[in-house]
Amino acid sequence: MEQFINFVKKEFAHVWRDKKTLLILFGMPVIQILIFGFALTNEVKNSEIIVMDQAKDEASQQIINKIAASRYFEIKNIAMNNVQIEAAFKQGKIKMAVVFPAGFNEALLHQHKAQIQILADASDPNTATMLTNYVSSIIQDYQRSIDKTAAIPYSIVPEARMLYNPQLKGAHNFVPGVMALVLMLVCVMMTAISIVKEKETGTMEILLVSPFSPLLVILSKAVPYLILSLINVASILLLSVYVLDLPVNGSVALLFAESTLFIITCLSLGIFISVKTNSQQMAMLISLMGMFLPTVLFSGFMFPIENMPYPLQLISNLVPAKWFYLIVKSIMIKGLGFMSIWKETLILGGITIVLLVVSLKSFKIRLA
Repeated sequence: MEQFINFVKKEFAHVWRDKKTLLILFGMPVIQILIFGFALTNEVKNSEIIVMDQAKDEASQQIINKIAASRYFEIKNIAMNNVQIEAAFKQGKIKMAVVFPAGFNEALLHQHKAQIQILADASDPNTATMLTNYVSSIIQDYQRSIDKTAAIPYSIVPEARMLYNPQLKGAHNFVPGVMALVLMLVCVMMTAISIVKEKETGTMEILLVSPFSPLLVILSKAVPYLILSLINVASILLLSVYVLDLPVNGSVALLFAESTLFIITCLSLGIFISVKTNSQQMAMLISLMGMFLPTVLFSGFMFPIENMPYPLQLISNLVPAKWFYLIVKSIMIKGLGFMSIWKETLILGGITIVLLVVSLKSFKIRLA
């Protein structure tokens, strides 16, 4: 155990004095922001919504048909009560719900005024705002079409409610994404580079022929980044609460537990990359292009996954950051418990086990 602790201390010292490591940590995010800011778009379309039609009359059906015909929406289901709507939001199956009250057409004809309730998941404020505007525009278009033939002007007033984020703060979407990006950057790339560097310098051969177990050699490389990543998680949460005014609505202990699982997943991926490569440049290239970019593109943090072609949506399921992003939003923003994120947790655990098994089987205790 004393040898293991000494190896861990050595790795900590290496991280702080390596200028290349510090450059990667602070320079890469700036480059990625410039690339994504000019190259990609975040238009919202094909968003899954749910409709509860308590009126079941001609006017409500016409508006539902207009919404279904729009390229922005895909009606996933017809809800019968508020419980089903709430359950759909908690499970993350929908982005919005549209509710028509009973007597909608009658109120429109006799009182010349009717209301439609719009419920949006504002844990992603930009998407919620855009979807609300799209629905309001469709309703106004229907209103203009009936005003042409009506002797008395009608008025339909959409009533919008932003769930989980009433003030539409960008931090509600920004913080979970940054957590995934920071942990992926620190864990995958730094772990892969640090292990491969031992191969290049020839010290890995010395370690492998020493009495120290090869498995403990790999673990000693991963432990510092596990600890540093947990510190990153704590600092991000402190900044979120005290600077961005974003409270943690769910369990802090559960959030740290899930973060630890994701960190271990990323460390496993870094170990896998290091086993398969023999140079720092190759390890960095694979970590950057093979994982960092997919994390940004396929996690749902910056660009809605439902906008992508179906094959890319399937590929996104292989990106660990997608599941961690959903977990953080569910715990931190929506205040949900483990029963709402067990599926995502199970997937992350499965990815971790597969990576570790493949890495250990591929690890060579003798270097050619």
